[in-house]
Amino acid sequence: VYRVRRGGTSRTAMRAAQACLQQGGVFCVMPEGGSWADVLRPARPGTAYLAVQSAAPILPIGLDGCTEVFPALRRGRRATVTVRIGKPFGPVRAEGRGEERRRQLDDIGHDMMRRIAELIPPERRGVYSDDPAIRAAAQQAAVYPYDDLEG
Repeated sequence: VYRVRRGGTSRTAMRAAQACLQQGGVFCVMPEGGSWADVLRPARPGTAYLAVQSAAPILPIGLDGCTEVFPALRRGRRATVTVRIGKPFGPVRAEGRGEERRRQLDDIGHDMMRRIAELIPPERRGVYSDDPAIRAAAQQAAVYPYDDLEG
């Protein structure tokens, strides 16, 4: 486990992830920056950057019910968590520099999240939902609590 400060970067975690993947290992990342929201949010750029840098295949996994694990445990109950595994894809590539590269990384992140969205219930797809009402409601969850951090 390599913890990364939300909204920040961790060169140590990135290097460790790249080393793991270069050795043929498996590395799990929550592309949206954590699992605290009830609906999907847009991917943060680090996951796409890691995918491009490592040229590793990506295995989308949809998790549903994770936000209920700790509340259920506090009540002395078990939560139901559903895990659905999608089809691997990649490797992915991003060319260029600066804003153009960032746009490509954002596109890769959105592709990852759309593939994950297909694996979870429609009401949890958030900003990746086909339903405009769900997308609009999810915009509040899409605002990261650390977006206003400086530096």
